[in-house]
Amino acid sequence: MFDLIGDIHGHADKLEELLVKLDYRKNSDSYAHPERKVLFVGDYIDRGPKIPETLAIVRSMVESGNAIALMGNHEYNALCFHYRDHNSGGHLRPHYIKNIVQHYETLRQFHNRQREYEDNLEWFKTLPLFYETDTFRAVHACWDKNHIDFLRKTLHENKLTDELIRRSVDREDPLYNSIDETLKGKEITLPDGQTFRDVQGTERTDIRIKWWENPENMTYRSISVQPINHLPDRKINLGDLSSSSWYRETKKPVFFGHYWLKGDPIFYRPNICCLDYSVAKGGKLVAYSFDGEDKLKSDKLRYV
Repeated sequence: MFDLIGDIHGHADKLEELLVKLDYRKNSDSYAHPERKVLFVGDYIDRGPKIPETLAIVRSMVESGNAIALMGNHEYNALCFHYRDHNSGGHLRPHYIKNIVQHYETLRQFHNRQREYEDNLEWFKTLPLFYETDTFRAVHACWDKNHIDFLRKTLHENKLTDELIRRSVDREDPLYNSIDETLKGKEITLPDGQTFRDVQGTERTDIRIKWWENPENMTYRSISVQPINHLPDRKINLGDLSSSSWYRETKKPVFFGHYWLKGDPIFYRPNICCLDYSVAKGGKLVAYSFDGEDKLKSDKLRYV
């Protein structure tokens, strides 16, 4: 079965420690387990001290058949940061200061290693955006049935091509919203012009929401993934959110990363498992050892 591992962000030492804890052993090609396979939920680059080393570990496991690696928003952002915009003359992801800062460690660690960097960008295009079996689902940030159905029809074997990458930044194209929410999650705008600062210190007007909850009776405070104290404790403006699109308790377990959780790993529900516990901010690198169970078990969480 699968060991699902959360956002790594260049922490290769932590990754190797976790793989050993999960009884994977390194052979000449990659880490391997005689009976199990890893599923990485994305975000291998940016922020951490050993980004090329992290990519080497993940790639070798994928290429030797010992792992599946999904695309995270940081890999997608790196592609858009690199690709030229033929219309504007700039790049698909503008080189604003905040975007440069987010991607800085990756660029710095690949300094004078341009070919290797571009080879990894090509590899990012081979990463599927989601994964599903008869017993579980995995995605980087959000499993929305409508988006997943659209991506199944639109992507090339569940992967991005050059053409699709260029399409995906056009806000008028439905591909934009499907990729944006699948890789970055759902957000709602705070009322009355309120703002907050995220983990990087960027001032924001939108909060990431618990897309697995029925939004109908949720408040801004209760629906926020991150506990932000000054959020208004009043019912949200549903806007484009649908009370019928939330991820119900009866659906198969879904695993994801992305949300910078803190503390010891827990489940939001027995079928909802976030694996991102902020390893890049001194937190934990987390895995779940899945064996086909309908309800997730806390003793199957592993972390370092």
